[in-house]
Amino acid sequence: MTSQIRQIKTPIEKQQIAKDVLSQLPDWFGIPEAITEYVDHAQRLPLWAVIINEQIIVGFATVKKSSPDTAEIDVMGILPMYHRQGLGRQLIHTITGYSRQHGYSLLQVKTVAEGHYLAYDKTNQFYQAMGFKKLEIFPTLWDTWNPCQVYVMPL
Repeated sequence: MTSQIRQIKTPIEKQQIAKDVLSQLPDWFGIPEAITEYVDHAQRLPLWAVIINEQIIVGFATVKKSSPDTAEIDVMGILPMYHRQGLGRQLIHTITGYSRQHGYSLLQVKTVAEGHYLAYDKTNQFYQAMGFKKLEIFPTLWDTWNPCQVYVMPL
């Protein structure tokens, strides 16, 4: 299996990638309104696709500016059958490079706090392994059953 991370520029293509991938990740993205919002954001934000064998898109991430010093991963998803193969790591390295080039000193990501869902516990472990540090938990940012964990990584 060969893999590459490619930045996608066309708004319609970015939306389609986001919709296709997120629709296959119900354990992480099971709220239709949230998927619609991420797909809508995708057309306007920088997006990188994870492509294997030069044609199959198995994941993506988008990045937005959250402050003059901080880039934020708006959404990131990789199909489960491709987890633990280094693709998420490649995607994070691409995003950190982009963020540094654009003058950001921090990268942040929001996810569901540990201890609520097994899938998100694994997500938390991934971000921590990548060097993200726990910043704060917002218990009701999304809703009470999905407390928001904010992670940051110095660039």
